[in-house]
Amino acid sequence: MNRKQLIEQIFAKKSFLCVGLDTDLNKVPKHLLKEENPIFAFNKAIIDATAPYCVAYKPNLAFYECYGLKGIKAFEDTVTYLKENYPKHFIIADAKRGDIGNTSKMYAHTFFKEYDLDAVTVAPYMGEDSITPFLEYENKWVVLLALTSNKGSQDFQFFEDKDGTRLFERVLAKSQEWGTPENLIYVVGATQGRMFEDIRKLAPESFLLVPGVGAQGGSLQEVCKYGIIKDCGLLVNSSRGIIYASNEENFAEAAGIKAKELQEEMAAELAKL
Repeated sequence: MNRKQLIEQIFAKKSFLCVGLDTDLNKVPKHLLKEENPIFAFNKAIIDATAPYCVAYKPNLAFYECYGLKGIKAFEDTVTYLKENYPKHFIIADAKRGDIGNTSKMYAHTFFKEYDLDAVTVAPYMGEDSITPFLEYENKWVVLLALTSNKGSQDFQFFEDKDGTRLFERVLAKSQEWGTPENLIYVVGATQGRMFEDIRKLAPESFLLVPGVGAQGGSLQEVCKYGIIKDCGLLVNSSRGIIYASNEENFAEAAGIKAKELQEEMAAELAKL
C-alpha cells in the first residue's frame, strides 16, 4: 500500500486506528482454548469486530514466536485471513528487526516477499546498512523506532551530544537520508506528549506510528494536538485496551465497542483539519 492509498483509507473511514494483535493465551477467553488454533480463533473474531473502525492491524511477532510452530501458523493464518477478507487494511509486522546488511536482507524478504506485508518495525541502532535492505521494496514501509513510550526510553533516546542534539533527533534526521515520507514511518510513543512538537520539526510530513494510547495512558487528543498534519500523518495503535476489553464470551463485541469509541474520537480530530 502506498502513501496515497493509506491516506485515502484514513479519510474514507474517518479513522487512523491501528489494532495491535498482541495475542496472549493467558488472557484470551477460556472457551477458546479448546479450539485447534486458539490464537487464530481469537484474532479472527477480533478482526471481524474491529475492521469497520480501523485502517491497520499490527501483529506483534513475539506473541506468536513464543509458541513455536503453532504460533507461527497462527500468525500466517491471521495474515492470510486479513489479506483475503480485508485487503484494504494496512498490515504491520511488529518484529523490531535490525541487523547487519545481509541479515536485514533476509528479514526484508521474509516480511515483504514471503508474507507480502505492508510494513515492518525496525530498530535503527546498527545504522544505514541495517535499514536500507528494507527500503528496496516498492510500496513497502520501514517503521523505524524513534522515541518510544517505555520507561527505558530515557536510558539512551534522550542522550545529548556535544551540540545538544538528542539521540532520537539524530535518528530522525539521519534516517531521512535513506528514505522518504513515502516509505518511512516513525514510532513515537503516545506518552511522550509535547515531544511530538520536536518530532514534527524534523519529520514534518512523515507518518508516525503511535503506541501507548489506552492501556499505557497516552492521550489521543494530546497526540493529535501536537502530531497531526493535513494528511493526518498518524497511525495510533491500541492493543490491550481493545483486544482484552472483555475475557468473556462477548470479547469480540466488547473489542468492537472500544474500537468504535476510538474511531469516533479520531473522526472528531480529522474534522478539525
